[in-house]
Amino acid sequence: MLRFMPVGDSMTIGSAGEHTWRYRLWQHLCGSYGGPFRLVGPRETLYDKAADAPTSYAYADPDFPRAHLAGWGEGWLHMAPLVGEAVRSCRADVLLVSLGLIDLGFYTDADQTAENVRAFVAEARSANPHVRMVWLPVIPNIRAEHDAPFAAQVTRFNELLAKTAADLDEPGSALLLASTPPTYDIHTDTYDGTHPNASGEHKIAGAFADAMHQGWGLGGPYDG
Repeated sequence: MLRFMPVGDSMTIGSAGEHTWRYRLWQHLCGSYGGPFRLVGPRETLYDKAADAPTSYAYADPDFPRAHLAGWGEGWLHMAPLVGEAVRSCRADVLLVSLGLIDLGFYTDADQTAENVRAFVAEARSANPHVRMVWLPVIPNIRAEHDAPFAAQVTRFNELLAKTAADLDEPGSALLLASTPPTYDIHTDTYDGTHPNASGEHKIAGAFADAMHQGWGLGGPYDG
């Protein structure tokens, strides 16, 4: 049984009424991965915008394994202290991580965020020395179009993320850097310049799926 744990911010937890990219990836793996697998994590809810809290179970399709470690407004800074216990309690084998935008936007600069990435890896490996990870680079949101310093921080962090993946990759605990979806357009693949709509969900799921297929021979090319 291979256990995948989605880890992320608002783009990963999603909000009430959405499918989420987690659902799109689960659908893909159901059709392309030849062995048993589960989505795992200590949380299951969506974010409820009306309540301003992660209290909703109103998935567009509720009949899928909804477990995750994602939170609205949470980044590497917040997840690093949580991931060890989550990996341990949920027996996660593969972490699918989409983090960084919130860090750079509100909490830490690119270099500080990269240090939190290293802390995250250390905590995850303390719980499972053989855990594997796939990291999605930060997709610049609409703020980057008019805030040049922020856009520069996103670019620098993505460079540091690639270097960190190369530095920390180990034969027994592999790190993969996914590719930013080449056709991702915040004006057509999001509903507000940041959060993915249905087409954006498919493209993010495809980035994770293609990275695992190309890097590890796991599953198949994304065809969602």
